Amino acid sequence: MNDKNFRKEVRAFIQDELTPELRRAGELMTSVFADFDATMAWHKKLYKRGWVAPDWPEAYGGTGWTLNQRYIFQEECKLSNAPALLPMGLQMLGPMLIHYGSDEQKAHYLPRLLSGDDVWCQGYSEPGAGSDLASLSTSAVRDGEDYIINGSKIWTSYAQHANKIFCLVRTSKEGAPQAGISFILVDMDSPGISVDPIVGLDGLVEQCQVFFDGVRVPAANLVGDENQGWEVAKYLLEFERGGHNFTIDHKKQMAKIRKQASEEYDAEGRLWRDNPVLQIRLAEVAVDALALEYTELRIKGALNAGGNPGALSSLCKVVGTETGQRFNEISMDILGAQALPFQLDALEPGFSGELIAADYALTCMPEYINNRAATIYGGSAEIQRDIIAKRVLGL
Repeated sequence: MNDKNFRKEVRAFIQDELTPELRRAGELMTSVFADFDATMAWHKKLYKRGWVAPDWPEAYGGTGWTLNQRYIFQEECKLSNAPALLPMGLQMLGPMLIHYGSDEQKAHYLPRLLSGDDVWCQGYSEPGAGSDLASLSTSAVRDGEDYIINGSKIWTSYAQHANKIFCLVRTSKEGAPQAGISFILVDMDSPGISVDPIVGLDGLVEQCQVFFDGVRVPAANLVGDENQGWEVAKYLLEFERGGHNFTIDHKKQMAKIRKQASEEYDAEGRLWRDNPVLQIRLAEVAVDALALEYTELRIKGALNAGGNPGALSSLCKVVGTETGQRFNEISMDILGAQALPFQLDALEPGFSGELIAADYALTCMPEYINNRAATIYGGSAEIQRDIIAKRVLGL
C-alpha cells in the first residue's frame, strides 16, 4: 500500500474509533500524558486492530509498517487529538526487553504489555540521584532465589496507576558506581511497596514517590546479568529520549497558537495573527522545528535499519523540549490574562460546567508550568549537552 492510501486508512480508523470523549481527552492534554482512563480505552482499540506498537519488530507484535507509515500513523493520531499512549511500557521497556530480556521474560511480559493488562512505571530517579543517576542508593540484596529491595524512587510518572515498575537498584558497592547497578522488574502490589502521589505546580498528579521496605522480588525478574543494569538503562534511555516525535507535538502546538492568535488581540487592537513581531517569532521557531523533524526522521531511519537512536537521541531531547517551551511562551504572550484562571475540574474530559476562560486558553497555563520540567526529566538538558559533546563532537 502506498503512503497516500495508508494515510486514508489511518484517517478512516480514527474517524470510526476516536469517540468525542477520547478526542476531548487528547485536546485537554497538558503534558505527555492524557487522562488515564481515556488512554487505556484508546490503547485497547489500537491493540484490537493490531496497531498498538508500530515500532516493535513484527515478530513481537509490531505492525510491519515502513518508516514513513509509522510516522504518518503517529502524526494522524496526534493531530486528531487522540490520547497519547503511556510511553513507559510500549516505547521504553518493550524495546529493551526485546533486546536484553530472556525468552521467558519476553514470552510473559510482552503480550501483557501489548494488551494493556500490565501498566508500567519507571523507577530510575531517587531523592539523591536524579541527573546523577549513577549515585542511586536503592539496594537489592540477594537472599536465596530472591532479591530484597530497600529504598525509594521519585518522579515516578503514573505510579498511582501502574501495576508494574522497572527499577535500577544497587547490587554492589565495589568499583565504579555504574558497575554495581542492576535492572529488575517488580510487581507494584508486592508487600512493602507504598506510593505517595506528588501534586505538581499545575495542580495535577502525574509524579509519585515510591517506597520499598524489604520488598522481596524473584531473582528471575533480573533483566540482563547482575551489575549489568547501567548498560541496560542506557539502551532504554535512548528510546525514551529519541523515540518521541517532538515535531509532531510542535505541529499540534502550532495549531493551538494559530487558533489563539485568530481570537485574541494585541495592545494595539490587532489580532495577534497580524502582529509582525509574533509572525517573526513563529517563523523562527517553525524553522527550528522543521530542522528537528529531519533529525528525528534520521533516527527513525536508523531504527528501521535495525540500529538504535544513539547519541542523536540526546540532541532531539534538548532541541525538542526547548522548542516546545518556546511555543508555550508564545501562547502565554498571546493569551495574557486569559491564561490565568485556575479551573482544574475543566481539564477532566467529562466536564460539563461553565468555563471561566476561553476554551482555547484552558490548557495554556498548566501546559506551560508542566513543560518547564521537560528539560529536566529523561535526563536534564545539561547532561544531554555533555553526551553530545563527548559522543557526537568528540570533545
